[in-house]
Amino acid sequence: MNAHGLRTRNLRSFSLSLSLQDSKKKSMNTLITRNDGIEYRKSCRNGKEVVNLRRRYFNSQILLSLHATFTLAVMASSFLFFFFFFFYFFFVTFSSSFYGDFSPFELEEEEQLWLDSKDDEVNMVQSRRASQNGCDFSAGKWVFDQSYPLYDSSCPYLSTAVTCRKNGRPDSDYEKWKWKAQGCSIPRFDALGFLGRMRRKRIMLVGDSIMRNQWESLVCLVQGVIPTARKKMTYNGLSMAFHALDFETSIEFSWAPFLVELKKELGNKRILHLDLIEENARYWKGVDVLVFDSAHWWTHSDKWSSWDLYMEGNAYFKTMNPMVAYQKGLTTWAKWVDLNLDPQKTRIIFRSMSPKHNRENGWKCYKQREPLEAFSHQPHVPEQMLVLQGVLRWMRFPVYLQDITTISAYRRDGHPSIYAKAMKEEQRQQPGNYASDCSHWCLPGVPDIWNEMLSALL
Repeated sequence: MNAHGLRTRNLRSFSLSLSLQDSKKKSMNTLITRNDGIEYRKSCRNGKEVVNLRRRYFNSQILLSLHATFTLAVMASSFLFFFFFFFYFFFVTFSSSFYGDFSPFELEEEEQLWLDSKDDEVNMVQSRRASQNGCDFSAGKWVFDQSYPLYDSSCPYLSTAVTCRKNGRPDSDYEKWKWKAQGCSIPRFDALGFLGRMRRKRIMLVGDSIMRNQWESLVCLVQGVIPTARKKMTYNGLSMAFHALDFETSIEFSWAPFLVELKKELGNKRILHLDLIEENARYWKGVDVLVFDSAHWWTHSDKWSSWDLYMEGNAYFKTMNPMVAYQKGLTTWAKWVDLNLDPQKTRIIFRSMSPKHNRENGWKCYKQREPLEAFSHQPHVPEQMLVLQGVLRWMRFPVYLQDITTISAYRRDGHPSIYAKAMKEEQRQQPGNYASDCSHWCLPGVPDIWNEMLSALL
């Protein structure tokens, strides 16, 4: 090849090299970033411009978003924590300063505690909180108080059997004793305050003649503040009711000494049905406060027995351990309460048995003029109390057990004895010819204190 040809070839090679380099330059991708944070590459191939988009969020922006979200969450949690802490501290401090030390008679709080109680143990008179603060209604002493009684024996709603002074009892100090509880005080009965709390409500006392004793006391405690034209009595089968018309309040008594049913059947035999209660319980529905008592009649035996046969299911029993029968009867009552009553609408108090001073053939209370100062031995807990506690423990419905047994055991002076009916002077000279009642209570007297306790509980 000559020199001219070689030079021409070299020039062509150089031109091709330049073209290739230029083509490479032209095909190089151009990285461009848009305003919205999306990158794309622009390239020119074969004379055409091709735009390739590739979405990519900046990692820094994502990290910043996550960090901001986490920071806000931490700040919100901290704010809520300090807010609730401050609210709780303020509430406790304000409550303590406003109400002062706890009183067992702070009604609203104690009422809810009582309704919501799920404790397996029976609350004896005070609530758990009151017990922790050292207040026990059943512990204390009787103190003489000249400002008592709260009414006199002329109250028209008293039965003759309990108006001891009208019947000839010569002393009256038994009317002037009040119970001073240990660690707390029981407020003096306030008739208007009680009626105010019971406005548009029904309270019913259910049980035997001693419960009627208490019902008469309660009626006499309130009736004095009501004008004659604004009060009345009504009767409905086994129930009777005192009505305070201006308060739309009724104070009722329902006769059911066994709670369960006692019927005459099988040729006029008295049958105590241990598993039937509807005939009595129909009076209890719709009542706001129910106070129950059942104990004394279960212990009657032989000629004093109120029944001839027990019946459970389809079986009859001539004899049965009285406490076994009592437990069966109370269980029937407890099941009815659990199935038929709402603890948000009805409160139930079961009053413990009233003590008797019937030793020495009923003359233990005759001519007694003042309470016992102390017991010579530890008071015996009645079997009925143990059975009652056992039944109340497994109930769903919260029942408040009011213990009046201990405090009343001191009061051997409070019974009518021979003054359960009107007696002339010559009859009082021969008391042995008359029965001595050491079970019921003179009025005014001991049941008034039971009702002061009841008013405090309500």
